[in-house]
Amino acid sequence: MSASPQPEIVTLGCRLNIAESDTIRQLAGAGTAIVNSCGVTQQALKDTRATIRRLRRRRPDAELIVTGCAVAMEPDAFGAMPEIDRIVGNSVKLLPASWGARPNAVRPGGVTRAFVGVQNGCDHHCTFCAIPQGRGANRADPIADVIARIAALVAAGQREVILSGVDLASYDDHGAGLAVLVERLLVQVPGLERLRLSSLDPHAIDEALFALLTQEARVMPHVHLSLQAGDDLVLKRMRRRHRRAEALRLIERLKAARAEIAIGADLIAGFPTEDDAMFANTLAMIAEGEITHAHVFPYSPRRGTPAARMPQVDPAVARDRAARLRAESAALLSRRLRSQIGSVQQVLVERPGTRGHTPDFAEVRLASSYPVGQVTGVTITAAAADHLTGTIIA
Repeated sequence: MSASPQPEIVTLGCRLNIAESDTIRQLAGAGTAIVNSCGVTQQALKDTRATIRRLRRRRPDAELIVTGCAVAMEPDAFGAMPEIDRIVGNSVKLLPASWGARPNAVRPGGVTRAFVGVQNGCDHHCTFCAIPQGRGANRADPIADVIARIAALVAAGQREVILSGVDLASYDDHGAGLAVLVERLLVQVPGLERLRLSSLDPHAIDEALFALLTQEARVMPHVHLSLQAGDDLVLKRMRRRHRRAEALRLIERLKAARAEIAIGADLIAGFPTEDDAMFANTLAMIAEGEITHAHVFPYSPRRGTPAARMPQVDPAVARDRAARLRAESAALLSRRLRSQIGSVQQVLVERPGTRGHTPDFAEVRLASSYPVGQVTGVTITAAAADHLTGTIIA
């Protein structure tokens, strides 16, 4: 069997893992098979084990390496898996030496959009979450380092960057927060055309960051919030720092200041003790906040977390509630997409040259192929349930 020109990487979990996998791809040896794992829930651990076994069956001759939160949280259990050749710790997985690469070996990745991890760890200890165990305390990459990395990506042809982190809104480089990072990045990398931010804790969005989200044209009008629930008692039991009214006020302010903003949210269905009335509050919040990009997960207990010791909701009920949340958000997305028929949108064309995204992150399918990596005007001609169709303006 011939070696692959690049390592094969299977990425599980969050956007930060996606960003880290992009770096690992530049460091790891050809022909290796890598799982960048997630351990946020028991289901995530189960999925990681199943992924490792499938990858080993498919790549029997490859060196199979596992990194990520799952192996950080349960090193002995994963260390005993016969399918794994080597484990790379979470704290060293971005170091060239961990993969046998030279210190200057990292090369910019693709040609359209890049996930760039700038923050890691979390200090908040939500009752459902094991992230502090897997990734440690909140820490940030220095602003100068982030700007240098993104400048190199832009010079290599990237048109859009997504800043990612475990708790991105808590970014803190010696007192300089996320707003300072974004401001300096936009000034010092003028060639960066489009900037997105991954999931933000609503409680941590200060006025400076709010102004950038609503007034800076190069910051895309798509705000994804880590809401988790829409009921105050559930939020309290989750140990979240915001309450329902605070989240809805923030969304109302965002939309009032920048009408084209699309709202996304992370939501958990079936959190322990959630009854029908509590769930109804979360369901209603989707409509009240016009949440069109909902990332919904049925609750899955994680051993060692406080929520795992609370009275549990039947998993079938949690799955049903998750489906209802997704359906409500999907209906709002469909309505939003229909409202854009006839408009002209600036679309970043992505692989394979017939698809891309608008500034508010609506997917657009093009009637004809266009060079990948270009931002072009597109007349929207039709809308399906989950995407737009458009024609490039000559």
